[in-house]
Amino acid sequence: MFTILLVIIYLAFISLGLPDSLLGSAWPIMQTDLGVSFGAAGIISMIISGGTIISSFASGRIIKRFGTGKVTIVSVAMTAFALLGFSIFPSFIWLCIMAIPLGLGAGSVDAALNNFVALHYKANHMSWLHCFWGVGATTGPIIMSFFITKNNGWSNGYFAISMIQMSLVLILFATLPLWKTVEKKDNKKEIEEEKNTEKINSFKIPGVKLALVSFVCYCATETTAGLWGSSFLVNQKGFSADEAARWIAIFYAGITVGRFLSGFLTMKFNNRVLIRTGQIICAVGAFILILPLPTYFAIVGLVLIGLGCAPIYPCMLHETPTRFGRSASQSVMGVQMAFAYIGSTLMPPILGFIAVKTSIVIYPYYLLALILIMLVGSERINVFMKNRQTNLEMIK
Repeated sequence: MFTILLVIIYLAFISLGLPDSLLGSAWPIMQTDLGVSFGAAGIISMIISGGTIISSFASGRIIKRFGTGKVTIVSVAMTAFALLGFSIFPSFIWLCIMAIPLGLGAGSVDAALNNFVALHYKANHMSWLHCFWGVGATTGPIIMSFFITKNNGWSNGYFAISMIQMSLVLILFATLPLWKTVEKKDNKKEIEEEKNTEKINSFKIPGVKLALVSFVCYCATETTAGLWGSSFLVNQKGFSADEAARWIAIFYAGITVGRFLSGFLTMKFNNRVLIRTGQIICAVGAFILILPLPTYFAIVGLVLIGLGCAPIYPCMLHETPTRFGRSASQSVMGVQMAFAYIGSTLMPPILGFIAVKTSIVIYPYYLLALILIMLVGSERINVFMKNRQTNLEMIK
């Protein structure tokens, strides 16, 4: 039963990644067809991000009421409906309207699945699941490229992805009893504790604010590194545009491959060790970008940042029940996901604004500052957890 459900969750994570890279890959064609400016993609992206943040904040209460299985089914159905809307009514206003359910669905299913895996499966699956998200994010543009190349248009690409999502909805519906069975395995004590935590503000739980800082900084680091890395290589290190694009692809490949490998490392090392190691590797990578080294060392720096990012996010997510208790984990998970999206939405544009006023040379310093803040936040949580454990042992 657990194995069957795990396979479904892996499929769901691929599904999560499929729509995430569609807009960027199809926009050069979409912009022309829609008759809008190049920057209009930012409006659609911001609406999607806003919906994701809102649904992540609300996910704790919604999932406690309806259960992970039902929320996952409805959320995936919302994304499928939104993508279908993208394909049927290709106008900019309609895309903005459909971006709302796309964002709302993505936030709820992300928080629901991450918490479910953190509670019921080992840490290696969390890393591999996020690796499978990368498979989805890579496959989406490939599917879109196929339809654009065949002159069938980007709308048919969106239609194909929506049908894949619809198929997953049917599979999720058929396996709904499995979700309910697994969730009922929580003992009575945990259920009673969960009822008592419904009235607790997640922000007041000790250590949560430090965790939120870490999530903001992590997602800001990953998104900023990917978004502005090519500009840094071209304008600061003298790479050609096509060379820079290829090396940024390697950066993302480093994250995906690194998460596959970190799944095996979780069998030997605990989450805290892998989080710390990843953050240190990221810091070394950023520091290499700062140093006046030969040009191609910049590639080494970016690859190290990608590899360092690999274990951090899935391990921080999996650590949530350990840090804050199983009963509060869903509420905390939703807030963490919301702040993660805030980091990825707001922090990269801030660097862009600073770079316009100064220079893209600020890029590695900005990344290093984010990484160090994340490292300090994580280590302070570890100290808090150690002190809490010591106090509990003294009471016993």
